[in-house]
Amino acid sequence: MVSEKFVAALDQGTTSTRCMIFDVHGTMVAMAQREHHQHYPRPGWVEHDAAEIWSIVRQVVPMAFSDAGVEPGQVVAFGITNQRETTVVWDRITGRPVGRAIVWQDTRTTDLLAEIAGDIDPAEITARTGLPLTGYFSGPKLRWILDHDENIRARGERGELMFGTMDSWITWNLTGGINGGLHVTDVTNASRTMLMNLETLDWDPVLLQALRVPRSMLPEIRSTIGVVGHTVHPVPGVPIGAIIGDQQASLFGQTAFDAGEAKCTFGTGSFLLLNTGQDIVRSSHGLITTVAHRVGDEPAHYALEGSVAVAGGLVAWCRDSLGLIRTAAEIETLAATVPDNGGCYVVPAFSGLFAPHWNPSAQGVLVGLTAFVTKAHIARAVLEASAWQTRDVMEAMRADARLSARSLAVDGGMTTDNLLMQMLADVLDVPVVRPMMAETVALGAAYAAGLAVGYWPDRQALRRNWQRAAEWRPTIDPARREAEYAAWTAAVGLADAWGHRGATVQLVT
Repeated sequence: MVSEKFVAALDQGTTSTRCMIFDVHGTMVAMAQREHHQHYPRPGWVEHDAAEIWSIVRQVVPMAFSDAGVEPGQVVAFGITNQRETTVVWDRITGRPVGRAIVWQDTRTTDLLAEIAGDIDPAEITARTGLPLTGYFSGPKLRWILDHDENIRARGERGELMFGTMDSWITWNLTGGINGGLHVTDVTNASRTMLMNLETLDWDPVLLQALRVPRSMLPEIRSTIGVVGHTVHPVPGVPIGAIIGDQQASLFGQTAFDAGEAKCTFGTGSFLLLNTGQDIVRSSHGLITTVAHRVGDEPAHYALEGSVAVAGGLVAWCRDSLGLIRTAAEIETLAATVPDNGGCYVVPAFSGLFAPHWNPSAQGVLVGLTAFVTKAHIARAVLEASAWQTRDVMEAMRADARLSARSLAVDGGMTTDNLLMQMLADVLDVPVVRPMMAETVALGAAYAAGLAVGYWPDRQALRRNWQRAAEWRPTIDPARREAEYAAWTAAVGLADAWGHRGATVQLVT
């Protein structure tokens, strides 16, 4: 193995950080992974300790290299991929975060949105960024941090503090930190801040003024694919060949390089992306227009995205908060003991509802309970929630792009649940296809980094690596599918009504 060359990917996710080593065939030869703590200081607040995450990076990278039996000189490039909207502010001199990172799921900025809307028309924000005015994105989170501590705002305006999503924080530390670390991001992550103009691919001065964000705090925006620098810690001298947001990395890992190709990742949340090529497709049905990737100085490629906040996170909640199951894998076994949901539905609006509803006020509901319903029926409804939320996004995507997907490529941890995959095929009425390498987020980052340094000659070489592992086809009766979708839609309406219960509300089904 001494003469072989490899590519490494660092995947910094919502619940864990891992380093993977891949060979030229796209085969994973080693992985090291560690979870980090989730902090919930108030209802709706979700925080991470960025210093803890960097400490984990320093552990998992050497572990993966050691497990693979490779030296840093054998790794031709590093690809970095990350949870996207999570917001970090740190001291330029000490390198220490000024507080915990605000996670993408966090809803504390809901009340701030009206104030932002008073400074700039939300339609103008969408026209410039492709994003709706919601607290999901980094810009409002950064504004909240600056508004809630006069000292932090003053220091930010003096240029003493730095802002970034997790890719910026990790890249800065990997390349030296306070000793010359690079303060950069890429176009995919920048497109999630609500501060970057989709057409110029640069920070938008109108948006910076409206959100009251000092430009001196912001990282330099780079292309997705192209060497930005070399690592200093925890292993030296490896070129960083790509920086890419996790869902765009998954699209790349699925080799969905062309317009019209789509994928859906099922992790803590679920994310359906449709490649629209070099065309910026504006959504009128609640989807996000985002950057898919950019290679060097070439024109950017764009995508339509539907983001669902809670998918695997609902299974984890059933395990950790309810004790309904002991392990995540048990949800499939329990749900499979009943033929249907017994008439109950779960709408997991723990952080409001994301695409295509964009309703931050919605709250989670469990409806349709009778004495007949058992924990098995609830387990089935929990899995179905991910399928129905995907259907909501797919319907919006069909309306915006005027394309009907012939199949859906899936990846992520939840795709090991065969019952869920069959549910997806049934509710979407299309085949669902899982590749041999289901962890396509890290693979996509590795592919992008390898292309940057010529490890792979072109994208066709990557397509040849893709192999199908399993496929599920629809089996449900169409009339039952539509009847259950109507019931799901009514349940979503109840989640909205419950979120607005401050006034006297009549619940109408």
